[in-house]
Amino acid sequence: MSQAKRREFTTVSGHPVKEIYTAEELRGFNPELDLNFPGRFPFTRGVYPDMYRGRLWTMRQFAGFGTAEDTNRHFRYLLEEGQTGLSVAFDYPTLYGYDSDNPLSQGEVGRCGVAIDSLADMEALFEGIRLNRVSTSMTTNAPASIIWAMYLATAEKQRVAWKDLTGTIQNDILKEYIAQKTYIYPPRPAMRLVTDIVSFATRFVPRWNTISISGYHIREAGSTAAQELAFTLRDGIEYVEYCRRAGLEVDDFAPRFSFFFDIHNDFFEEIAKLRAARRIWARVMQQRFNARDPRSQRCRIHSQTAGVSLTAQQPYNNVVRVALQALAAVLGGTQSLHTNSLDETLSLPTQDSVRLALRTQQIIAHETGVANTVDPLGGSYMVEALTNELEQACLDYFSRIDSFGGMIEAIEQGFPQREIQNASYEFAKLMERGEKLIVGVNAFTSGDEAPVEILEIDDSICERQCGKLEKLRASRDNRRVEENLSKLDKAARGRDNLMPFILDCVRSYATLGEICDTLRAVFSEYQEPVSF
Repeated sequence: MSQAKRREFTTVSGHPVKEIYTAEELRGFNPELDLNFPGRFPFTRGVYPDMYRGRLWTMRQFAGFGTAEDTNRHFRYLLEEGQTGLSVAFDYPTLYGYDSDNPLSQGEVGRCGVAIDSLADMEALFEGIRLNRVSTSMTTNAPASIIWAMYLATAEKQRVAWKDLTGTIQNDILKEYIAQKTYIYPPRPAMRLVTDIVSFATRFVPRWNTISISGYHIREAGSTAAQELAFTLRDGIEYVEYCRRAGLEVDDFAPRFSFFFDIHNDFFEEIAKLRAARRIWARVMQQRFNARDPRSQRCRIHSQTAGVSLTAQQPYNNVVRVALQALAAVLGGTQSLHTNSLDETLSLPTQDSVRLALRTQQIIAHETGVANTVDPLGGSYMVEALTNELEQACLDYFSRIDSFGGMIEAIEQGFPQREIQNASYEFAKLMERGEKLIVGVNAFTSGDEAPVEILEIDDSICERQCGKLEKLRASRDNRRVEENLSKLDKAARGRDNLMPFILDCVRSYATLGEICDTLRAVFSEYQEPVSF
């Protein structure tokens, strides 16, 4: 018996795959209710009627390293190469709300993203880039309100009206507790900051996407496709519920929610996942929250190819992986896409590898013909069956999470964390046994490989950043800073929306760490429960 006949046939997530799919798999399937036309409820085939015939997806590259000035030069390069949106990566001290001169920041300043300590850094980050002419995505969560306030203040400095700003602040704190772990405050005060951003943007920055509900980090932590789908959408439900409790009407804020999914190696499973996400979200918004505006029912998606699938071994294989993942994202109907670079398991990407990753998207868009028609795989027995199966698996998880009382309660009990840990462990065992093959890692390995050029981060970055902070504190109006921080402290102990107070702190050049420390003193810091 051949190896192909001996092994089980499953997706990357372990979901069984049949030898052949027929109309039998779709018995009871109602195309009008379950598919409909693109741009119509439940949006399975796409959120817009003409999809890429009317407008291609936004092509982004997640970028940021060193100082704001370093990253600004890189942003200009990307825009010159044809990128159509900026996506900012912040270093770990920034994500955790520490200034670069904090002892806990040592060794991490500017390493995995750009260091942003104050409004002065944000101004430098976008020097020469008009904020009303570019869509900006910022991947930050615990300090999202502060980073976004810096962006708004930078727009003021450029004399750009907030109503003209377009972009996204990730602002998805729930997935931090589940997967990425760059949290600061406990869940409930953190959710207050989330809803304050949503409320403020709904009133003053109407074109801004206020939350990018992220499954990407959930998948990167080792979840299955079904878990990524379920935990992401259930996080979205939690945000809607909290915003309604804050007094907001669903059709006033929900149109500005967007989603962020990982695109892994299993081609058809990933396409089906995006189609299922749109259908589930549309039905949840209509049936659970009585949303009437079609924009509230649309699950608009940003995708990124799977960093966790990239290998340090034979890194040029990553070019092939990324191309196929990007194609799956497009066939799945994404609105925005980031393609990883071949060297990202070794370092931050070089300019040459970033250019190749961007060219991958441009080739798919302009040479393959896949953007010529909407949902070309719609009606495929296999794709529709996988879509249905992922939807049902997602709804089963919804029921389990609801039994805890909601997503925050489930997180506090460690439920999604344990599910991801178990899934990651099971996949690792399959790799160890050779039942799941990773080319160049546990199959088709080779001997010596030529070294790949990698991007080196200058060790002087921390010294330069700390020097800028020292000059800032010496030149700013420190009395005004202290007054604004005191007002923020008082507001945090009450019930006012905190965004105006954070903006005042930012405008006076209070640092990220100073503002976060003020909120730490009120909200405390989160300690994750031990989970086995």
